[in-house]
Amino acid sequence: MDNDPVHANPAAIASSGAADARPGAGRGALVRWLVSYGAFGVPQAAGPIVFALLALPLTGDAGSGAAIVLAITVAQVVGAVPVARLGRRFNAVGFLRMLVGIRTLALGTVALLAAMGAPFWLLLAAAALAGLVSGAAFGYLRSILNHLVETSRLPRALGLAATLGEFTFVAAPVAASVLGTIDAVLALVVLSLLGAVPAVLLPRVPEARAKAPVEGRGGMLSPAVLLWLGCTMANSAVVSSIEIGAVSLALNYGFAPAMGFVFTVALCAASVAGGVWVSVRNRMQGRAVVLGQLVLMSAGSAVIAAQVSVAATLVGAVMVGCCMAPLSTYYSLMLDALSPAHRKAELFALARTMNAVGIIVTSASLSVASLGVTQWVATGVIVGATVVVGVVSFAGRSSGPP
Repeated sequence: MDNDPVHANPAAIASSGAADARPGAGRGALVRWLVSYGAFGVPQAAGPIVFALLALPLTGDAGSGAAIVLAITVAQVVGAVPVARLGRRFNAVGFLRMLVGIRTLALGTVALLAAMGAPFWLLLAAAALAGLVSGAAFGYLRSILNHLVETSRLPRALGLAATLGEFTFVAAPVAASVLGTIDAVLALVVLSLLGAVPAVLLPRVPEARAKAPVEGRGGMLSPAVLLWLGCTMANSAVVSSIEIGAVSLALNYGFAPAMGFVFTVALCAASVAGGVWVSVRNRMQGRAVVLGQLVLMSAGSAVIAAQVSVAATLVGAVMVGCCMAPLSTYYSLMLDALSPAHRKAELFALARTMNAVGIIVTSASLSVASLGVTQWVATGVIVGATVVVGVVSFAGRSSGPP
């Protein structure tokens, strides 16, 4: 029973994971990592608005900005694991700086091409290059945290990271809108430079290199890993159905399109509260708690899909939001513990990819069907993940004590 990573006690797995932390790294190094984590997501968070503003004068259709976002997302899915694998022989911080530099140059090229009035397909190609390295860059950024904090403090650090991530999601689109009213090219340049902060702010970690392969642990996609990757995708699908569908929700209730922000604000505020709870608690959740949070997220998604009223939809957004940070932290800890030591960056990059897949599922559904259908699709995905986790957990208990 103890040797089965799907059924084993998650806290025991976490404590048995590779404790690569440097106890002497200090709080300053963690703060620099957290700021880097928050800044890293700025281009992605601001992308839908700033790319729409860039595309409008080139194509006459602000909706063309979605094509740039899609190019970045698809390239991220394609490149995440292969690019992450290339960095095994290098220091993680150095390789991350190189990837962030490539992304910044690619986004800068997008801005330059837009300023020159270049053909739109050239912007798509440059944007795809930025996406190609983004997933791997995130994988290395997450893996570096293991060298800065002790394993016992990872939940708190990841909870703080989730809170900063939500702040980035709220602040970056506002900054993009403000700067975009001045000049869309300027907005992309400024936001891309903010996204480059990890390249200059991350502390040096000489020992942050991939471990030598461990005999018998060469495989990365075990059943347990696939379970939590699937849950990562399900979470992303639900959250993105609210974020992407916020304007449509406002219109459905007879409000102006700009009022869509109330749904995303409710989602993000609840997520920040969940991140604070994780940080204060600072310990890995039990499987029963995780299952309860999945049930709550499923219920919240169903409430939103039903579109009963504005109040009910806001309550559903809060139900989903309060589970986001605890669940994403749990998934990250489980993947960390289950990953072969020499493939952690690759697995974190793959987790980022699954997050992108969840967005693609929602975006694709919304493009061919109504908002209501899209929200029920997202609800079905998270309900499916909840059922699988419940079955696995029940099977583990019925097999004997962990």
